Amino acid sequence: MSPTRIKICGLTRPQDVRAAVEAGADAIGFVFYPPSPRAVSAELAAELVALLPPFVSSVGLFVNPAPGEVESVLASVPLQFLQFHGDETEADCARFGRPWIKAARMRPGVDLLEFAASHPRACGILVDAFVEGYGGGGKTFDWSLIPQGFSRPLVLSGGLDADNVTEAVRRIRPWAVDVSSGVESAKGIKDAEKIAAFVAGVRHAIG
Repeated sequence: MSPTRIKICGLTRPQDVRAAVEAGADAIGFVFYPPSPRAVSAELAAELVALLPPFVSSVGLFVNPAPGEVESVLASVPLQFLQFHGDETEADCARFGRPWIKAARMRPGVDLLEFAASHPRACGILVDAFVEGYGGGGKTFDWSLIPQGFSRPLVLSGGLDADNVTEAVRRIRPWAVDVSSGVESAKGIKDAEKIAAFVAGVRHAIG
């Protein structure tokens, strides 16, 4: 089993970026969706991305952005990956010249194979819980909705924390896991101990 990569999302403070890097995160996510309590400006994101050492990836999360919004962020923030959580089409996601991930909001009736086929150029498919509005809201979903033998790189999200991530990795064997609220002390405020425990939970699953 290959190592499961770890993304910590929704960071807003330098100390949280440092804690995630020190714990061993592979990627750090920054939210560019103004209604989110974890949203950051391009100026702040640029400062936070500058703290990342080599081989820790920067990811920008967007929800139904206008093209100019993404281009404005990319003009000042050196994001390596884009992550789309709205109703974006394949063309919407692919137009920016960056590798990108598309989020599927999982609930009964969602055909993940069909969803993935409609986004053939996505470098990965992220699965999250369906809630009203956008974002998983820290909720898990029924993992059995993920079809057996799903062949695309799968990023598992939705209600993960140190208590359930070991089981999640062992059951789903995702390419990566993505956590935000599960390592927070408050919305947008990460907890270094929770981050370390989460990373340890992933490592324990694959050790």
